[in-house]
Amino acid sequence: MSAMRPPASGATKTCPHCKSTILGSASVCPACRHHLRFIPTGQLEPTPAFSALRVEAAFGNPQASSYCEYSVVVAMRNERGEEIARHVVNVGALVPGEQRHCVLSVDVFTPADDNTRAVRREH
Repeated sequence: MSAMRPPASGATKTCPHCKSTILGSASVCPACRHHLRFIPTGQLEPTPAFSALRVEAAFGNPQASSYCEYSVVVAMRNERGEEIARHVVNVGALVPGEQRHCVLSVDVFTPADDNTRAVRREH
């Protein structure tokens, strides 16, 4: 039986469950949390080397008598300030007294194999 070659660092694939674009090295989809491949006993699932950013926030309807609407948007920029990705994560409405909580995190992973070649992808 031949061992599978690890994907190039930064390569992406589509989750077969939720169709999100995820890292090719992921064994669990970070969006839907479905397992994507078998991990033999004794091997650990890749864990982030560090968390570069984590922001938790709550927002609510400041009006006492009517509803308000919201949009949650995430945008990524490269080192030159050019927007490379922009996604609407959620939209909705809040009635008076209703709240939403959100968490934004950026987890950084170290490739398991230092010999993998880096792939740079910008949209």
